Amino acid sequence: MNEQLAEIWQKHKKLLLGAALLMGLIFFFYNQTDEKAQNKNEKEQWAQVEEIIPSAKDEKAEKEEPSILKVDIKGAVQKPGVYEFKQGDRVTDVIGMAGGLSEAADSTQVNMAQLVEDEMVVYIPIVGEETQAVQAAADGMSGGGKEGALIDINKATLEELQELPGIGPSKAAAIIAKRDELGSFKTIEDLKLVSGIGEKTYEKLKDLISS
Repeated sequence: MNEQLAEIWQKHKKLLLGAALLMGLIFFFYNQTDEKAQNKNEKEQWAQVEEIIPSAKDEKAEKEEPSILKVDIKGAVQKPGVYEFKQGDRVTDVIGMAGGLSEAADSTQVNMAQLVEDEMVVYIPIVGEETQAVQAAADGMSGGGKEGALIDINKATLEELQELPGIGPSKAAAIIAKRDELGSFKTIEDLKLVSGIGEKTYEKLKDLISS
């Protein structure tokens, strides 16, 4: 038996060695291809994770509410000014902090039960002053643009942008920076391109702005 195998080996040695070499090369290239495919899949998975992580951070940043709310109250109150409040306080608390309504105040145009927000402007009109249309456009916000004109995000100054609810100095500066980068906002929805302004903030602003 051994003699027969030895004879076969001697007779077909080159062919057997060639076959073994070919099998080795096939195995090597198969493993290389499989490893490359695995690396590609891992890179694609990481890319998907990296796309998700910033979105989650943005959403978290947007949902986070400051513990101290600063509200600017203007118009027919005893002591107009900027006051600090906490989450859950309402417009009636703001008016109370400002010393109450003046005799000329028209409280019928103000939603006293509305929850206050950081950087909110509360404007109390006097009797005979028409601000209802403005408040309706502001989705129930008391005041927030006494003039009634929409804020043009392509022309507004840093100070004018801060009149919008939820827009402080940093976000106003970010809006102007993005506006300069783009040349102009083509639509008001482009405001969502600004870092820190997501869908939730945009929904609060869309009826108060123009482009």
